[in-house]
Amino acid sequence: MKLFLDSAITEEIRHGLEYWDLDGLTTNPKHIKSSGKPFLKVIEEIAELFAGTDKPVSVEVNPHITDWDQIVEEGAKLAQMSPNFVIKVGASEGGFKAIRELTSQNIRTNATLIFSVAQAWHAARAGASFISPFMGWKETYGDSATTFIMEVAEMLERHEYESEIIAAAIRNSRQIADVAIAGAHCVTAGLGVYQDSMQNPYTVHGEKVFQNAWDETPHE
Repeated sequence: MKLFLDSAITEEIRHGLEYWDLDGLTTNPKHIKSSGKPFLKVIEEIAELFAGTDKPVSVEVNPHITDWDQIVEEGAKLAQMSPNFVIKVGASEGGFKAIRELTSQNIRTNATLIFSVAQAWHAARAGASFISPFMGWKETYGDSATTFIMEVAEMLERHEYESEIIAAAIRNSRQIADVAIAGAHCVTAGLGVYQDSMQNPYTVHGEKVFQNAWDETPHE
């Protein structure tokens, strides 16, 4: 399963690339806002960080746009800015039409805000490179996100679609494990979620036991 960072903060991205060898990046308007920088400036900085690699970077079109031809127009402009950019498009009738058109232009897409297998199927059929089911949001309202990932993965495999699943809106390390077992091809989460997943209270306890033993053992 590939590890993507969900962020638009360049310092976090540099950290992820250096320490984790990120496989890719996802952004959205909320992350762009949190960066404190203008949209074009931050995505230009991100493009520079990934230059010379084949790692995908999902950049979302203006979410106010609903007409498929306008989505395509903006998506094509974004795609020209970097060969790493994957155009992120919200799930909708117009969005799926735009994904189909962008795909015909050899522009990779990421269908986002996916909350049903039917939506995932429409995205895959339209040629989306990636499909982003949202984990945390579904679980907040009592739905089984793990079952959802399994069903999407089964649908893609059974009908031989090439789209990859990016498990998104990940809130904790348990969800990372769940989506890995359920069949997601990629996971995307914030910096803090990944850092928490690298730790465990039992590990801290074990390190303390070994440190004490080390300190109490003669070295000569």
